[in-house]
Amino acid sequence: MPAERPPRSAYVFWETHTTRWADIDVYGHMNNARYFELIDTVVNNHLLHATGTDIRHLPAIGVVAEVSCRYFAEVTYPEPVDLGVVVERLGRSSVVYRVGLFQGDVSSAGATARAEGRFVHVYVDNHDPARPVVPLPDVVRDAVAPLVRD
Repeated sequence: MPAERPPRSAYVFWETHTTRWADIDVYGHMNNARYFELIDTVVNNHLLHATGTDIRHLPAIGVVAEVSCRYFAEVTYPEPVDLGVVVERLGRSSVVYRVGLFQGDVSSAGATARAEGRFVHVYVDNHDPARPVVPLPDVVRDAVAPLVRD
């Protein structure tokens, strides 16, 4: 991952979400758990819409193997959050996403990420209780391939 605050141009897919009063902690910051909820939600929303199917019913499903977040500036209430997604790595049985969280005018403070998450899905058999790692379903590979940034 880049060490500096990523620009909007580093991401391919976009969604906007709202912040809520309940997202803000006693220090006036958005609670860390909310960052991870937003990161998880935007990735899975993309998969649902891009595949055109309920991903929970595929023969293989993505489970979270790793999630992290780097914080650069506060995400605040009541301003909306723009979430940008890019695929850092598309493997045989895993996908590594980066998700940028942006707020503000795109020509100034909103031009660079306030936070960036890293989110790793590993695909496992949806019908085997032991859930061994399996290749990505073609429908998922086709949905995430356009998000790979060269």
